[in-house]
Amino acid sequence: MAQRVVVTLSDDIDGGDAAETVSFALDGKSYEIDLNPSNAKKLRKALAPYMAAGRKQTNASKRSKTPVSYRHTSLAPDPAAVRAWARSHRMEVPARGRIPKKVYEAFRAAS
Repeated sequence: MAQRVVVTLSDDIDGGDAAETVSFALDGKSYEIDLNPSNAKKLRKALAPYMAAGRKQTNASKRSKTPVSYRHTSLAPDPAAVRAWARSHRMEVPARGRIPKKVYEAFRAAS
């Protein structure tokens, strides 16, 4: 049995039929928009002066300028609280660095 899948693009500006998906980036975020030829031309015309004045970013500069940040979410227990709890229950836990998974599991089970 054969199957045929048809993808139809709708213009994200006017809702009509779109001919292409245009990718662009601004402020470190990438976007895609489906556009008909007329709207794609308008977008490119609007961006042309900025593209002409700007410079292309190389892969190396993308990596070096992209900050990597890590943060705890409200879903993860506070590591300081887990360490204090583990010590009060006479569990071995390092003073710094990664807390073993079994300590987190015991902490969650006790909560």
